[in-house]
Amino acid sequence: MDAPRAPLAWIAEHPYAFPALEVVHIVGIALLLGSLVLLELRVWGVGAALPLPALARLALPVTLGGFALIAASGLLMFAASAAELLASTTFLLKMALVALAGLNAAAFHLRGGLARADAVARWQAAASLLLWLAAIAAGRWIAYA
Repeated sequence: MDAPRAPLAWIAEHPYAFPALEVVHIVGIALLLGSLVLLELRVWGVGAALPLPALARLALPVTLGGFALIAASGLLMFAASAAELLASTTFLLKMALVALAGLNAAAFHLRGGLARADAVARWQAAASLLLWLAAIAAGRWIAYA
């Protein structure tokens, strides 16, 4: 008897589907990380002439749009090879880092980090950047682990 196939296994088998999803994933990463870096630099005091609330109004929708692209493409890629990914400690590490980055972002906004831009907000911004960079590195490492 054959092993059950993943619901969207055809994605991994199609010559263009998986690479196209990877492109969408990378575009999402670029949007998320690019907008976060600008906002986090401002929280750290770089570009102090730029009003933080105005920059946040511009950056946050781009960040959320990037995350939406990452989540949608990532879920489809996951569905194509769920069993293999769930067996990968690198994938599980990546998911843990993404969860921590999300919790850090929620804590930042719940405590009013944009309004305060205090030392705690600066450290949360640094943690955000490090967590996202680590998640990206872990994501790339999945292919090699």
